[in-house]
Amino acid sequence: MNNLLAFDIETVPDIPSGRKLHDLEGVDDKDVAKIMRQYRLQSSGREWLPPYLHRIVAISVVRRNEDRFLVRSLGEADSKEGDLVRVFFDSVERYAPILITWNGGGFDLPVLHYRAMLHGVRAPRYWEIGERDLSYRYNNYLNRFHYRHIDLMDVLASWNRGSFAPLDGLARILGFPGKMGMAGSKVEEAWADGGIERIRAYCECDALNTWLIYLRFELMRGDLDHEGYRSECERVREFLKERSLEAKGGHFAEFLRKWEEHKEADPVWGPYSNEARPAAADGASPIESDPEADIPSAQAAGGDR
Repeated sequence: MNNLLAFDIETVPDIPSGRKLHDLEGVDDKDVAKIMRQYRLQSSGREWLPPYLHRIVAISVVRRNEDRFLVRSLGEADSKEGDLVRVFFDSVERYAPILITWNGGGFDLPVLHYRAMLHGVRAPRYWEIGERDLSYRYNNYLNRFHYRHIDLMDVLASWNRGSFAPLDGLARILGFPGKMGMAGSKVEEAWADGGIERIRAYCECDALNTWLIYLRFELMRGDLDHEGYRSECERVREFLKERSLEAKGGHFAEFLRKWEEHKEADPVWGPYSNEARPAAADGASPIESDPEADIPSAQAAGGDR
């Protein structure tokens, strides 16, 4: 596996923009956020602010490149938003990695677009669609159906909004830890209380869950076999063990502990897998050897549905 970047962002309401839009100079930050949500509720029926009204406070990444595996948050705890956005797009410009997200097309990337524009960040490679580099014509970051950016939530739902799954729910179903430390709805409160380190830890765990789901996706679509999948998971475990010993590694230790609790229930680690199934006679697949054995007729199944 080479040149892959799974990432997640955490955001809070963009208070300065809210003040500008609603003429709220002199109003307390909390009240500005409340008014922004009230306007949003009146216009859309929901309080969740649109991407252009979010401010990025953390960007966390999982980087997999050749023999290297790394989980980290970009910048420092006190980095300015513009610096975080610049580091992210500079990484895309320099390495051109495959980006892996959960709802990245619906939220993370649109937020990054708006914030890059606000801070004057250049990102020519990210926006390339084949006009300067022909290799991007049929595989770029912007096309929903290309694979230079893989939005796992979108792809697994067959690009059908009604089939979207939450990151936490699917991660836990697959035997991964799921969200840890806080809920996304608590990020704003943690930010107001000066809890940026907790936010960064939470964001790193979300990036890890996204990465682990990606590994299962790679197994499912045949780019990893079971041995390769287990090897990649062990690589993650070794990283977590090493980092859990550090002063700020408590969330890695907890992530590993929760993951180990569910390891035995994971069918990919158990005795049953595609590779463990007995072969059909003459090497044929079960369907080829008896094409009607396990397929009920339409009448038996209750007719066409």
